[in-house]
Amino acid sequence: MTDAPNPTPDAAAAHEPVLTPEAELAHLKDQLAEAQLLVSAARDSQLRAAADAENRVRRAENEAAKARKFAAEDVLKDFLAVTDSLELGLKAAGAAPEGVTKALADGVQMTLKQLLSALERHGVKQIDPLGQPYNPEHHQAMSMAPSAAVPANHVLSVMQKGYLLHERLLRPALVVVAQAG
Repeated sequence: MTDAPNPTPDAAAAHEPVLTPEAELAHLKDQLAEAQLLVSAARDSQLRAAADAENRVRRAENEAAKARKFAAEDVLKDFLAVTDSLELGLKAAGAAPEGVTKALADGVQMTLKQLLSALERHGVKQIDPLGQPYNPEHHQAMSMAPSAAVPANHVLSVMQKGYLLHERLLRPALVVVAQAG
């Protein structure tokens, strides 16, 4: 039996092409450029992921703040009906006989003032647009009427006052708008 010659390490290397130093340098530069591109892409991906996470946190904080700010909106709307009733009661007291209604009107006036103050502490602001230009974002026109005293497209009378909650419309003011006459 004949033994096959074992290739020596020098013989195995002889089958691989021998690169010149310039070719080997060029090959290493190509590998370095590829590695730098991968690093750059990974860094970009990491920065985008961090920015996305930061944006999600900021959005969640804004939504939570908005939820806290407007959480009582439904309850506050219920109090607006009480405010309307007190204002109507004051108007009715002005048309009633003088006697007992003066003390009652004073009590209703103080109660209304306290209620409006409490609403204001919770971010509710009353809209009383009498004589102001009509604003469809805050007013709901119920009708139009000619007027010599009020300019056209201004509020001639207020049927029901409107309210804002932290600069967001809670209820529009119901108004009569002056038309050119």
